[in-house]
Amino acid sequence: MAFGYRTTASEVLEGVSLSGKQAIVTGGYSGIGLETARALASAGATVTIACRDLDRAVATAANLTQSTGREPVVAMQLDLSSQASVASFAEQYRSQHDQLHILINNAAVMACPFERTVDGFEMQFGTNHLGHFALFHHLLPTLRAAHGARVVSLSSTGHFRAPVDFDDIGFERREYHPWVAYGQAKTACALTAVGVQQRYAGEGIEGYAVHPGGIMTNLQRHMTAEDIQKRGWVDADGNVDARFKTVEQGAATSVWAATSPALTGRGGQYLADCGEVTIHDEVPADLTGVMRYAVDPEQANRLWDVSLAMLKLA
Repeated sequence: MAFGYRTTASEVLEGVSLSGKQAIVTGGYSGIGLETARALASAGATVTIACRDLDRAVATAANLTQSTGREPVVAMQLDLSSQASVASFAEQYRSQHDQLHILINNAAVMACPFERTVDGFEMQFGTNHLGHFALFHHLLPTLRAAHGARVVSLSSTGHFRAPVDFDDIGFERREYHPWVAYGQAKTACALTAVGVQQRYAGEGIEGYAVHPGGIMTNLQRHMTAEDIQKRGWVDADGNVDARFKTVEQGAATSVWAATSPALTGRGGQYLADCGEVTIHDEVPADLTGVMRYAVDPEQANRLWDVSLAMLKLA
């Protein structure tokens, strides 16, 4: 079967067995994270959904376990905006699991008002990038032990809005704009995949960046109904634009990146619609493909070093 824009996660994994594989999906209790977790669990993987709201995550895990009829889905608390929470989650996971085959960095905040994390980082960069960056580092022993692991970082067309501003990542000297901050964070997510590939492919850990497509989920919670309509995402009657994907379709590229044999040895790429994309030097009118600055090896190296320093992991 040829995969594409309308492919669903379950179609990607049709006939695929993930029995014996351990997977973590951050933000796995809603939206495309939920459908990603569902698809992986249905294929036999042992899935942990890592979420901020533990009660909600526990209920979701129970429902997934019942609906898939496979390995129990586990819920664990993880607040990506808190480095202490990230470290605690990873320590608990490592105490229970020797290996991790699939890490899907799915959770995100989008276009929120200016705020800083408990550790002092701008909220979108601190959550979407630094939280997942630290999570990867704390889980590295289990990824290495898998002898064949994949790290999937969710980016988006938001990356077209901004590269990483290394001179003022935290908006300390420039005016804060929620969409610029979101763009910077999503560019960082894409560059992380490049960084993982550069440093760990030789150890069997490959990184991939994914644009899931346009999907109406809880991610839009910081936007007003007027703003959503103004952008053409819904009409005056609240009907979602036909170009948007369903959550099942939105989860497909994440699942494909995490499992496709065709991608072995081809990490560091930015993927969309279950395929490779064109690299651009200028923003395309149709917002397809990826900007060169989001997959540039030198930018990825710089971001990696800066992130290590910010988190005092160096």
